[in-house]
Amino acid sequence: MNTRNILKTSLIVSAMLLFSGAQAQTMGKDQVKAGKDQIAATYKTEKAACAPLAGNAKDICMQETKGHQKVAKAELQYASTGKPADQTKVLNAKAESAYAIAKERCDDLAGNAKDVCVKEAKAVEVKALADAKMGKQIGEAKKDDMQAKRDADYKVAVEKCDVMTGDAKSGCVSAAKAKFGKS
Repeated sequence: MNTRNILKTSLIVSAMLLFSGAQAQTMGKDQVKAGKDQIAATYKTEKAACAPLAGNAKDICMQETKGHQKVAKAELQYASTGKPADQTKVLNAKAESAYAIAKERCDDLAGNAKDVCVKEAKAVEVKALADAKMGKQIGEAKKDDMQAKRDADYKVAVEKCDVMTGDAKSGCVSAAKAKFGKS
């Protein structure tokens, strides 16, 4: 189990590094390939750590391993593109993986306790998916708001150019267009 905890920690750290890098810039093809190779190696190692286990403990371990792989792949995709849609996929992967693991843990129970456990796991997944969807909507609203701010700043910059004449005014307007991405 100690090896498994070390592997989980290394996966979490590498995923955090990938996720934090996604916010700053997108990744190159070589970095994406290296990330995929790292994910594959981590999956193999975690899978091997599950081999000596038996019964539901092994099933839980394998589900955790698959969940880590799924989340890591989604985070790598987001890190490589930086798209808000891929960030939503990360949140969805985390929710789905957490549900699958929780559901697998419920297999140790029986009767009503198992039913309650499964319903609780499903409720947590539904909440997490709703949060991901809400985050997507907030992200889109932020994008719209950022565009509105840029448009307002552009209008101010062009207005400042109005006091100029001739080439100075043309240069000022061109600079404002370049700065705010207008054509």
